[in-house]
Amino acid sequence: MEEMEKLLVAKSKKGNIEAFEELISSYEKKTYNIAYRIMGNEEDAKDMAQEAFIKIYKSIENFREESSFSTWLYRIVTNVCLDELRKRKKANVIPLEMNVETDKGSAIIELSAEKETPEDIYEKVEKKELIQNAISSLAEDYKTVIILRDVQGFGYEEIATILNCSLGTVKSRINRARNLLKDKLKHQLELYEKKSV
Repeated sequence: MEEMEKLLVAKSKKGNIEAFEELISSYEKKTYNIAYRIMGNEEDAKDMAQEAFIKIYKSIENFREESSFSTWLYRIVTNVCLDELRKRKKANVIPLEMNVETDKGSAIIELSAEKETPEDIYEKVEKKELIQNAISSLAEDYKTVIILRDVQGFGYEEIATILNCSLGTVKSRINRARNLLKDKLKHQLELYEKKSV
């Protein structure tokens, strides 16, 4: 941990709210992105990110500084999201929003120098939605490792720390998740090709 972050952590542990806000400000976007990828929609992602920050604030005095603050924070946001999904599964709650990226800002596609046509852009958005749906349909363990590794770019050791499991388990889950995802995407893309012909 860099010196400034250590200082902010120390002040936050003593209850300094300004220091805590400064500490988490640089992690807000990545925290939201992790929550969005796990939860699948904007409202839930905002709620889970907020819940994670509240949990972090309440338990920062327990942060032992054995890992980096960011790893500890990402572990908490991941666990908050997974706990919520487990609660919903037990309660059999169906989210009101579909687990897809919408064109209201989530699926932002810039026009390239080749001047893509509206059809090209629409096709990219549809393929993005297929990928998001395929990731969302994976079992929790597999979905989480794919999001942390392939979407958010965390290293294997970081993921093991975030998920509190062995490096071997992480590698095994990532390998299995990628194979499952490849099969799902192959099937969905075949259906997509047939539909667009």
